[in-house]
Amino acid sequence: MSESDLKKRTKAFALRILKLVDALPKTTSARALATQLVRSGTSVAANYRAARRAKSTAHFLSKLGDVEEEADETLFWLELLEESGIVPTKRLSALKKESDELVAIIVASINTAKKRGVDKSSVLSRRGRE
Repeated sequence: MSESDLKKRTKAFALRILKLVDALPKTTSARALATQLVRSGTSVAANYRAARRAKSTAHFLSKLGDVEEEADETLFWLELLEESGIVPTKRLSALKKESDELVAIIVASINTAKKRGVDKSSVLSRRGRE
């Protein structure tokens, strides 16, 4: 997967999160979870874009760490929506899978960058060849 593909994928993920949130019931608990979900789900794409613009390997790794954290947090909020019964499991399965896959991609990229000490572009483009 190229940098451009991952950029599109994280943005599509953010848009899917926004659509889900707009469809949530207007209950107090759903609104509280919605607020958290919008923040973390859209931060995945925003922080990935920031990582692509990083000026140093340290900054790149820091931003990728933020992406990992936000994707995992998004998964947590999705799990709460599911386990609370606010949203049926079937409706959330694809988003949960995507969140989990994004975490795995980013963790692998972080590990590669740490092991090899390579610049950001070679780490991100390498992910598509594995």
